[in-house]
Amino acid sequence: MAPPAAGPPERDRPTPPGPTPASAAPVARGGARLSDNGYALALMAPAAVFLTVFVAWPVIRLIVDSFFDVDALAGTRAFVGVGNYAKALGSPDFLAAAARTLVYTVLVVTAEFVLGLATALLFNALGERSRIFRTIFLYPLMIAPVVAGLLWRFLLIDNFGIVGAVLTQLGILDDPNQIGWLSNPDIVLFSVAIPDIWLTTSFMTLVLFAGLQNLPGDLIEAARLDGIGGWRLLTRIMLPLLRPVIAVALIVRGVDAAKAFDVILIQTNGGPEQASTTLSLLIYQTMVRFGEPGLASAMSVLYMIVMLVVAVVAIATIWRPGKET
Repeated sequence: MAPPAAGPPERDRPTPPGPTPASAAPVARGGARLSDNGYALALMAPAAVFLTVFVAWPVIRLIVDSFFDVDALAGTRAFVGVGNYAKALGSPDFLAAAARTLVYTVLVVTAEFVLGLATALLFNALGERSRIFRTIFLYPLMIAPVVAGLLWRFLLIDNFGIVGAVLTQLGILDDPNQIGWLSNPDIVLFSVAIPDIWLTTSFMTLVLFAGLQNLPGDLIEAARLDGIGGWRLLTRIMLPLLRPVIAVALIVRGVDAAKAFDVILIQTNGGPEQASTTLSLLIYQTMVRFGEPGLASAMSVLYMIVMLVVAVVAIATIWRPGKET
C-alpha cells in the first residue's frame, strides 16, 4: 500500500476561521501582551487624563470652593459651610438673573427649533437641489460669537444703528431711535437674543435635517398612501420618530443658551439696569468685579444642578428611552 500523500507544510496551511489566537493580541512595550480590556483601557487613557485634568478637577475645585469664603487678595480661606448657597438663594440679583436666564433660554431655543424645523423640512422636500442653500445657510455657524455680538451691536445700537435707519426709510418707524433695542430695559433681553438665534439656527437645522434623512422612507410612503399628509404626517409620524434627535438638539442648545455670555457681554455688558444680566454674567461679575470666588462658585454649582435636572427631564419626557413612540 502506498503511503499517504504528504500535506502542505505547516507554515503554508491556511488559518482556520475562529477567534483570534492569543499570540495576535496587542503587544505592549517590553514584550508583555495586552488583553482586549487592557488594550481598550490603553486607548481611552489619553481622553481620561484630559477629562480628569480639564473637567473633573476644576469641577471638584469649584464644589470645594463653594463651601469657603475666599479672599483672593489676602490669600485667606474660611469655611462657611452652606453659607454661600444661602446667600445666593437669598439674593434678589441671583433670583432675577435666574429668571432672565430662563426667559432668554426658552425664547432662543423655541425660536431656533421652530425656524430650524421649518428650514429642515424645506431642505428635505427639495432633496439634492438644496445643497447650495444648505451650504449658504450654515455660514453663520462659522462666525465667532464675539464677532456676531459686535455686528449686531452696530446694527441695533441707538443713534446710528442700521436697523433703525432702514425701518425709518421704509416708513415703519418715524424716528431711527424710536425703538431702543439695546437701551430699553423692557425689550433688551429680546434684542440680545437675536444674534444667538441668527448664529445657531443653522445648527438646529443641521441636526433636524440629519434626523429627517434617517427616517424610514417606506413608513412615510405608507402613511401618505393611507391619506395621511401635511400636519398630521408631521405630528403623528415624523416628530415622534425624531424624538431622540429633538432631545439631543434641545439639550445641547438649551445648555448653550443658558450659559450665554460673550454675545450679551459685547452688546450690553448686562445693562441697562441689569435688564440683560443672565446667570453667566452675574457669576462673572461676582467673581471678577466683586471679588467673591466662594459665592460665585456656589452660584455655579446651583446652575450645574439645575442644568442636570433639566437635561434628565428632557430625556425622560422627549426622548423617553425604552418606551414605544
